[in-house]
Amino acid sequence: MNYLAHIFLSGDDRRVQIGNFVGDAVKGRAYENYPLGFRKGILLHREIDDYTDHHPVVREAIDMLRADFGRYSGVLTDIYFDHLLARNFRHYSGRSLRRFAWGFYGALILNYRYLPERFKGFLWHFILTNRLVRYASLSGIERSLGIMVEYKNLRIDPGAAIVFFERNQERLQELFDRFLPDVRKMCHLVLEMNANC
Repeated sequence: MNYLAHIFLSGDDRRVQIGNFVGDAVKGRAYENYPLGFRKGILLHREIDDYTDHHPVVREAIDMLRADFGRYSGVLTDIYFDHLLARNFRHYSGRSLRRFAWGFYGALILNYRYLPERFKGFLWHFILTNRLVRYASLSGIERSLGIMVEYKNLRIDPGAAIVFFERNQERLQELFDRFLPDVRKMCHLVLEMNANC
């Protein structure tokens, strides 16, 4: 899952959301250096990644992309799923994506001191380009892929990725709609188990 999904799956606690958002940048036991809510989010991030990596529906989506995108199929599946979540966010969450995103951006600013350096480096660009809301448009995900190509050496053609999505969006939507209830249930259980930790 990509940024929007990780935040969305964190429940309403802003510190859990932020921990989940930065989870990739916190390695090993370094999560223990964070306050409790952030720790819960970082650990939830790891649970989501592990669950997603082993889910048969996600494997099916990745296999569908493999012939065209090879080892980047998982990355694209994450981006496509974030797009599908964003464009129907009110349906999945019962609230506006714009309001959700700006509330989260505000929480990031208020908790800036806790962000890993890597996130501090792109935070303002992330907010000012309204990245979470831009996931709802194909041009927005094409731009996100362009950034990944430029800064993360992702070797794919963003235009080709968009064409693939357009040709296969009904199937991808069906896979996403099968996967989302499962990962939401898993996250709910993890958050419930960690409620009193």
